Amino acid sequence: MNRRVVITGMGVVAPGGIGTKPFWAQLTSGRTATRGITLFDPAPFRSRIGAEADFDPVEHGFDDAQSERLDRAAQFALVSAREALHDSGLAGALDPLRTGVTLGSAVGCTMGLDTEYSVVSENGAHWNVDHTLAVRHLFDYFVPSSMAAEVAWDSGAQGPVSLVSTGCTSGLDAIGHAVALIREGSADVMVAGATEAPISPITVACFDAIKATSPNNDEPETASRPFDRTRNGFVLGEGSAVVVLEELEQSRRRGAHVYAEVSGFANRSNAYHMTGLRPDGKEMAEAIRVALGEARLDPTAIDYINAHGSGTKQNDRHETAAFKRSLGSHAYDIPVSSIKSMIGHSLGAIGSLEVVASALAIEHNTVPPTANLHESDPECDLDYTPLTAREQRTDAVLTVGSGFGGFQSAMILTRPHLGDR
Repeated sequence: MNRRVVITGMGVVAPGGIGTKPFWAQLTSGRTATRGITLFDPAPFRSRIGAEADFDPVEHGFDDAQSERLDRAAQFALVSAREALHDSGLAGALDPLRTGVTLGSAVGCTMGLDTEYSVVSENGAHWNVDHTLAVRHLFDYFVPSSMAAEVAWDSGAQGPVSLVSTGCTSGLDAIGHAVALIREGSADVMVAGATEAPISPITVACFDAIKATSPNNDEPETASRPFDRTRNGFVLGEGSAVVVLEELEQSRRRGAHVYAEVSGFANRSNAYHMTGLRPDGKEMAEAIRVALGEARLDPTAIDYINAHGSGTKQNDRHETAAFKRSLGSHAYDIPVSSIKSMIGHSLGAIGSLEVVASALAIEHNTVPPTANLHESDPECDLDYTPLTAREQRTDAVLTVGSGFGGFQSAMILTRPHLGDR
């Protein structure tokens, strides 16, 4: 089968805004949401800054029992999935057996696990009189797929349900996997995206150890500066984005609003190094080439590139090389930007947030900027849309991801009518 797949609903929990409208306002303003970490005391750490979501579980309908049972990342996923389904017009009207869920997460329920491991380590005080762990929901924290199950239960989806964990490409890969399920006929609707709440001591310590995060603690608002000559690491973020994917003809029959078509997707591995990247960007370039082929688009059709743009020295040069390798001279004519400059790097969730940003760029004919880009790196010599959003016709967007482990992913989103050519 070769069924076309479109996005008919979107939901977001992100630093600087909960919901797609606040999220888009945050991105197009060029404001940054990075601040000092407040979720725990970051004093012992090298990097003490993050991009936190202003999220109160009570405001989103979670009672005390649900807040205990559901890790923060799971709460994010449920809120963004509910918004996406409401936005699509399918909330309460799904065919359960033809609806599935694919969720991505790089590190799972880190906050819940971190808290419980700390309790377990405190002189046996964690044991109750029955010699069992005091927290009854530790298993839910321990198994990341529990978050996908929660979304399925909440939405009533009884079709294919899975969790994808491929590091920082998890969000892109989860949506790409969901698209494939609809194309092959295994589902008609997929609730797909990713979630992450990694701002916890264990995760901060992990990235401190390899010095991947920025130590600019005195100026958190300017710490994330992808493609800038003075960049020195990413800023850890959190959040979730979920989209409702639907077979095109079904969406037309019910008169749904379509944000974009997912026209192409591919992923590759560099089989090279756990954290290192080949400087020529060959594997990302190959993923882009295959995604363009699946979308039946020439490189010159791409109007905007939503970059991975993490703000590490090697990543930004690596993907710049990949864009040149895959798109040729046209790479110099395409605006590129990194939304991580404003909302930080939420690991597995960021790919899904970037898909939503890309769909909104098509919807509003606007390219979000790269914040904090003041000094050009001679090795990053493309048009990175510094500081200010740009209005322009945007019919086709390339969004890419790069993850530890060598994962490289590329997705093409297009204005729906382009597929009718």
